[in-house]
Amino acid sequence: MTIEDLEIINPNLPPRVDGLKDSSLDVKAQLVDGTLVIIEMQVLNVESFGQRILYNAAKTYAFQLQKGEGYRMLKPVIALRITDFEMFKNSDKLISRFVYKEENTNLQYPDNDIKLVFVELPKFTKQVDQLETLADKWIYFMKYARTITDVPPVIDSVPEIHKAFGIANQVNLSPDELANIERQEMFIYDQQGAIIKAVKDAAQEAKQEGRQEGRQEEKQAIARQLLDRLDDEIISQTTGLSIEEVRNLRSNRN
Repeated sequence: MTIEDLEIINPNLPPRVDGLKDSSLDVKAQLVDGTLVIIEMQVLNVESFGQRILYNAAKTYAFQLQKGEGYRMLKPVIALRITDFEMFKNSDKLISRFVYKEENTNLQYPDNDIKLVFVELPKFTKQVDQLETLADKWIYFMKYARTITDVPPVIDSVPEIHKAFGIANQVNLSPDELANIERQEMFIYDQQGAIIKAVKDAAQEAKQEGRQEGRQEEKQAIARQLLDRLDDEIISQTTGLSIEEVRNLRSNRN
């Protein structure tokens, strides 16, 4: 389908990292048939990520109507999520599509206006000489744009991807912009490392103390390991504890 209109939903740059709270960049595209496509790239697999996708898709669908407009004015919504992690570990599919269906017979809902589409970059293993479709070339670009110096001819032949490579080329960035990107990347890697270490430390602590209190205590132990590294909201998303529970842990520690 051809894109008719494009909008950056959240163009705000993060305040020099500081928690990276506003680092995700959403794009909303409108196709020529009126379908709205919400596009987001996600680096970290955080708690409630799946629920957030459903919420944003439903909100986009519902907020189309202005006062007095009928339901017939609603246009379909596609929520496209490109993840740098495996969202569905029990599936080897690179691209997964979800729609409303009857639970037992798979009968499709007549007005299937909300669709969820996931592209899991770690599952893309094709080499340059294996790229066949336009989707292959775009996914290759998204996965490897930052690591290759020469644009493969099979990709460079697509004008839009050629232009995208030019935009992504860091040679065009100022030293301050490049440093800011590197700080963001370091923050993300630190987050990943902090979460992994916290889980291991909490498990070791529980084993040494012979704790039998259950899942809630395990979450609290992980959260305590993260207090010096992450903000309350990210700790809440990571552990499943409420914001108030995380704040209480921080307050009691102090």
